[in-house]
Amino acid sequence: MNVSLNKTLHTKAPSVITIGTFDGVHIGHQKIIEHLVRIGKNQQLKSIVLTFFPHPRMVLQPDFKIQLLHTIEERQSVLKQFGLDELVIKKFTKDFANLSARDYVKRILVDELNAKHIIIGYDHHFGKNRTANIDDLKAFGIEFGFTVEEISAQDIKNVAVSSTKIRQALLDGDIPMANSYLGYPYFLTGEVIKGKGIGKTMSFPTANIHIDKPYKLIPVNGVYVIKSTIDNHTVFGMMNIGTNPTFKENKQSIEVNFFDFEGNLYGKTLKIEILQRLRDEHKFESIDALQSQLNLDKTNALEFLEHYDK
Repeated sequence: MNVSLNKTLHTKAPSVITIGTFDGVHIGHQKIIEHLVRIGKNQQLKSIVLTFFPHPRMVLQPDFKIQLLHTIEERQSVLKQFGLDELVIKKFTKDFANLSARDYVKRILVDELNAKHIIIGYDHHFGKNRTANIDDLKAFGIEFGFTVEEISAQDIKNVAVSSTKIRQALLDGDIPMANSYLGYPYFLTGEVIKGKGIGKTMSFPTANIHIDKPYKLIPVNGVYVIKSTIDNHTVFGMMNIGTNPTFKENKQSIEVNFFDFEGNLYGKTLKIEILQRLRDEHKFESIDALQSQLNLDKTNALEFLEHYDK
């Protein structure tokens, strides 16, 4: 899969395109993308997903605190798995938002991407003030020589419901539900930075994960079972998301204790897949009480992993 980040393509190959945010690339999105790829292969068209970043709300409603399931880099990494020919990421700006519907179709879909078939939801709106709809797109298709395939209302509803349920499940700590809608474990990506070293003194050394994208949705505070890949090896562990109330801190941190791993991780970027939530974060009366709980957490995590399909 080629990734075009805010580039003008002017592709010569005729293409089949779907357009959307595809935040989470969950099972509803996957159904649409797999259909896109099939059509591309069957009709010898270049399969393209057109998406936008920043998210339009970040630009048009900057005071709105948006929470996305993926950073743009994470979205790319998931989409790579589906056999797309091209992922086109257009920079969303106020100028772009002011393009008329006709200019958007002519400049982007026709001139740049050479669209011959477009797969889109019945409720898709585009152009300045989002005034154009799928009927307008079909009319432009007659003018510019492409066909429009409408994604059913039920499929669109499933996509919307899935996104809403995933976000709520993560904020509720219901990891099995979130992962079932995603079709893969929800994950965080961040750089390992130096912490205070408190975990090491309790025989639970932790990697402190720094996520530099404020829009990335972080699940509710608590202790989780996780999976990662370090130097091409699968490693399991447990993660705490929270404020370390036992040590009277107030800033949220993400700390991972890897099982059966030794090595320097500082500066590495890790993908942390979340498999299960074990408990809420608590304030303990003493370090000994916290250490006893960590031992119990590890036992519970290992018991979960015994039955986990690795």
